[in-house]
Amino acid sequence: MRRQHAFLVLVLAISGCGEGAPEPEPEPVAARDGGMAIPAEWLGPTDPTEPALWLARRAAGDGPVDPGMLAGLRTALAAARARFVEDPRMIANRTAQLDAMLAEINATEDPVSLIGALTGIASASERRQLYGELCQHYATVRRAGLGRDAALARLRERYAAQDRP
Repeated sequence: MRRQHAFLVLVLAISGCGEGAPEPEPEPVAARDGGMAIPAEWLGPTDPTEPALWLARRAAGDGPVDPGMLAGLRTALAAARARFVEDPRMIANRTAQLDAMLAEINATEDPVSLIGALTGIASASERRQLYGELCQHYATVRRAGLGRDAALARLRERYAAQDRP
């Protein structure tokens, strides 16, 4: 029985040799449409695009990137990096996801203000937070009917309570 098992393992190992497994397709950095770069749906882990530039391109849609927004995103992502566990690429992806969730309830917010507001909430606690979790909480309270200011106030109170005994 043992010899049959060893033989089977050897056959499987040999059958895996040769051409090898096909390499995965690289994630698209951006598609081209009439000369304009359209950001991919998500900023992939191998995409060399700067997260702030990727978000600014998404916000610009078909138009040119607003230099003021790009500068604001760079500042917001740097501040967020200090308050959240995730890296800027993941924060950019979660911000795009939150933007899509807010669009479902006809609420629009620019990415600079979203990142800034959520970073302010995370700052209410002395702990580093999970940006994706905070985005989900924000979307949930917005879907419940709270406006931006009321939703942010509720979350700020809850996150500040984390440090209370």
